[in-house]
Amino acid sequence: MSAPTATRTPPSRDDAPAVETVGRPRLVVGITGASGVVYGIRMLEALLGLPIESHLVMSKSAEMTIAYETDLKAADVKAMADVVYPIGDIGAAISSGSFRTMGMVVAPCTVRTLSEIASGVTSTLLTRAADVTLKERRRLVLMLRETPLHAGHIRSMLQVTEMGAIVAPPVPAFYTRPASVADIVDQTVGRALDLFGIDSGLPKRWGEDVNGGRGEGGG
Repeated sequence: MSAPTATRTPPSRDDAPAVETVGRPRLVVGITGASGVVYGIRMLEALLGLPIESHLVMSKSAEMTIAYETDLKAADVKAMADVVYPIGDIGAAISSGSFRTMGMVVAPCTVRTLSEIASGVTSTLLTRAADVTLKERRRLVLMLRETPLHAGHIRSMLQVTEMGAIVAPPVPAFYTRPASVADIVDQTVGRALDLFGIDSGLPKRWGEDVNGGRGEGGG
């Protein structure tokens, strides 16, 4: 899939200010071992066409899932990112709040990752980076990939939401009339990037690209 040409627009919410960085704005991308690694891969592909610097951290189980669900190798996915960190490198730049970023997206996000972030007891660079994102009051988007959910999962979802994260499960949007799995993935990834004020050109928008307007045009 080719990366779209698009622009970045600043977030509109007061609680998610644009973060000044040296050079291009930076977005941290975490990929865990949940089914649906295509979301993280497509996220990196989309960022290739944007003036955004991608910083990738990927779990060992994510590398296994890439082999199960795609024809890519972990090295192929890492090559899509501007900067890649080993999962065990707790001294990496993204482990410190002084390293400025726009925020972080975990795509997909396992329940274990969600639970570690909710507890604040982090064991890897991925969950440490997410914790840093929250403590610095930056945007954290968790694309939780699990169903059905028990009460413990829901409590963890509530807890991270109260801490400032956004739980954004990769739920398909059928009003766009998707013709392929790629269409569904693009819509979901595009909407996740919307949460950072990034216009990726991926999603079809109600009332714009999709016939959802209620008004009539006129002179």
